[in-house]
Order: sequence, then structure tokens, then C-alpha cells
Amino acid sequence: MAETHGLMERLEKAVTRLESLFSDSHRSGEMECDGINGVNGSIAPYVEAFDRLLNGSVAEFLRYSKILEGDVKTHAEMVRAAFQAQRSFLVLASQCQEPQESEVAMLLKPISEKIQEIQNFRERNRGSKMFNHLSAVSESIPALGWIAVSPKPGPYVKEMNDAATFYTNRVLKDYKNSDTRHVDWVKSYLNIWSELQAYIKEHHTTGLTWSKTGPVASPLSMRSVLTSGSCLSSPPPPPPPPGPPPIFDTETAKDEGTASRSALFAQLNQGEAITKGLRHVSDDQKTHKNPSLRAQGPSVRSPTKSHTPSPTSPKNFPQQNHAPVFELEGKKWRVEYQEDKNDLVINNTELKQVAYIFKCNKSTLQIKGKINSITIDNCKKFGLVFDNVVGIVEVINSRDIQIQVMGKVPTISINKTEGCHVYLSEESLDCEIVSAKSSEMNILIPQDGDYKEFPVPEQFKTAWDGSKLVTEPAEIVG
Repeated sequence: MAETHGLMERLEKAVTRLESLFSDSHRSGEMECDGINGVNGSIAPYVEAFDRLLNGSVAEFLRYSKILEGDVKTHAEMVRAAFQAQRSFLVLASQCQEPQESEVAMLLKPISEKIQEIQNFRERNRGSKMFNHLSAVSESIPALGWIAVSPKPGPYVKEMNDAATFYTNRVLKDYKNSDTRHVDWVKSYLNIWSELQAYIKEHHTTGLTWSKTGPVASPLSMRSVLTSGSCLSSPPPPPPPPGPPPIFDTETAKDEGTASRSALFAQLNQGEAITKGLRHVSDDQKTHKNPSLRAQGPSVRSPTKSHTPSPTSPKNFPQQNHAPVFELEGKKWRVEYQEDKNDLVINNTELKQVAYIFKCNKSTLQIKGKINSITIDNCKKFGLVFDNVVGIVEVINSRDIQIQVMGKVPTISINKTEGCHVYLSEESLDCEIVSAKSSEMNILIPQDGDYKEFPVPEQFKTAWDGSKLVTEPAEIVG
């Protein structure tokens, strides 16, 4: 009996000890979760600085967006949600250790989804009166991808800001002298990216740094932060391992993973600027202009580029099909998603009408009469013939475009376009050609019943003359 009594006492002590250990570990898990959500007040300085940005420039942008109401207000609420998702990521990174590569991609998913939602809203509202406002936001919101860019996320944000400026300049042009509310909106929006660049320069100059202590971040903890504001309590700890884990040299793998993830995130979020980094090909390297290359079979890949297909490459996503559009909406002619159509004609135009041509491929459009302006956006192998335009003809983000002017046009603008041939009429020889970030542009002038081709300069040289900078086209001597 004495031995049995002693055994029972030892068992009771063991159970009490186990219960004590379980209680301590449970409280420890809750404290870790509280730290992730900032409940215990231990917020990293760079998270506090980000909060100041949210309460400052972002809040001001939301205020001006509410004043404009409509689509701009709805879009701004999406921007606010995207910045909140980024804050949750920053809180998680400040309290947790960096997980493995596959789980980091999952942690970035909420931000990526918010960015995609903002861009899809703009695509669904191309007929909006505030389309330039929506475009400015849609083109620059990928700047939130800076958290996956290293070693220099700041310049990436600046590049996205420049993309916004293209459209905010249009807003200023339309409203500068008529409605200052839109001017204030532009200033407040661009100020967000200026302050974000300053924030990155101060706190994340070479990229986001994960905490060296705390639990390893997981998609589950990130989801909890985004939804309920508190993460799930940790399960009971597993039995202690039999020995220390093996030691691996992970520094090289970590650096390579970070670099590849940075490049991928930056590429996926460029939006319409994704073709910006394409290498220019000279005429002697083009198959259609150099017959000797055609006899050599398929073109040789550049030895300096890696051509290993990525499982998350954009080309692997199914292409979304859109119904073709050809209609007059108010005062805007919408010609969108036309494929292999060479008989498109717009008749009975009016002076106040504009034409917007979007994502048309291998098609031709003729516009008869006099119209205010024409915009060609994101088109490939597209031909345009028109009589008269009193404002401007713009070509943006397009490739292999041919334009023929039958009457008069004061200005033709070509931006971020590869390959554009403009046939001028005798009446339109005084037309001004404005170009930026474009290549293979040629103006064809009528002479003796035929056309003579003149290339638009793509390369320039700038020199200091003692008082100012002087820029002129650079002649390349072969």
C-alpha cells in the first residue's frame, strides 16, 4: 500500500507539472499574437511612420476624392483598403521572422489582390467621365509592390509615380481653369507617392527587413490580421525534438529568392508599362528587313538572358476575352477589342465628338467628317484614316500603327509606342509631331504624287552652352 500511495503522489505531481507547462505555453502563444497585431503597444518605428503617412497624405487624398464623389470616391476607397493591407504586412514583418519562399508569396497575395481590384475597376469603367482620374490611380498603384523590391525600392515607386503623372497632366489640362477641386485632388494623390518615397528612403533604403526574432510568419496569421485584427492562439507545443536541427547555409538561397521575388513582383505590377524594358532591335537584326537572317532559321536567343519559363509568368495566365465594342456613348465613339476588322467606318461625326480606340488588333478604322480628338490606346497592327481633327490625335502604348491624314490635324502625339507611320496630306504639313518613349516613327510627306519617308529622331545629345542646356538630335554615323 505504501508503494502504491507513493506512486500516486508522483503521478499527481507529474500531471500538475504538465498542466503548468501547457498553461505557460498557451499564454506565450497569445502574447506573440498580440505582438503581431500591436495590441501590446509594441509597434515598430517604421510601422508608426507608415501610420503617419496613412493619417496624413492618404487621408487627405480620400477627403478630396469624397468631394469629387462617383467613381473617384469608389476608387479611393479601394486605394485605402490596399494601403491597409500593406500596413498589415508591415506589422507582420516587424514582429515575425521571414518564412520560406513559397509562403512569402501567399503573404503578398492580399496586397496583390487589392492592386488587381483597383486596376479592374478602371477597366470596367472606361466610359467614365473621370477616366483620366481612374487611369492615374490604376497605372501607379503597383507602387505598393515596393515591399518585394530590393535593393532599391525607392526608384521603383518613382517610376510608378511617373506613370500617374501622364494621366494627372490630362486632368490638370481639363480642369485647371474651371474646377480647382480636381487640381487639389491631383496634388493630394501625387503627394502620397512622394511621401512614400521619403518613407522608404528613411526606413527601407535597401528593401523591407524582416524581424530576427518572434514566430515565423504564415498565411494563417496574415489572414487573421486582415480579418479579425487578432491572430489565432497557438496550439500546444509539440514534444521536444531529439536533437538540434541540422545546420544549412541558407544565406545564398535567401538572397537569390529575394532577388527573384523582387523582379517577379515588380514585373507583374507594371501594368501598361510592362513593355518599357524591351530591348530596341536595330534594322540589321530584324528578320523582315534582313533577308540573310531568314535563311538561318529561328532567331537565336540572347546569351545574357535567362529563358527558363517561370511557373507564375504572366504569359501562363489565360487571356481574358472581351466582347468587341463599336458604339457612340454620349459624345464619345468607343471602338474596343476589334480583331481582324478592316471595314470599320464612323460616319456623321460632329465637332464635339471624340473617338477612343482601345485594344484593337489587325484592324482598320475610317473616320469621316470633322471630329474633336482621337486616341489610340493599347492597339497592335492598327490602321486609322480620318478626314479632319480640330484637337489632337494621340497614340499611347501601341505597336505597328499606321495613320493617314486626309485633311487637317494640328497635333499628333506618340507616347510609349513601337512603330508608327504617319501619312500627312498637303493640307496638314504644318502638323506638329510630339513624341516620347517611342521608337521606329516615320512621317511620310507627299511629294510628286508619292510619299517620301522621314524618320523621327529617337536619340538626342545635350550639351551645356555656358548658360543653359541645349538638346538636339544625335546623328549616328555607321
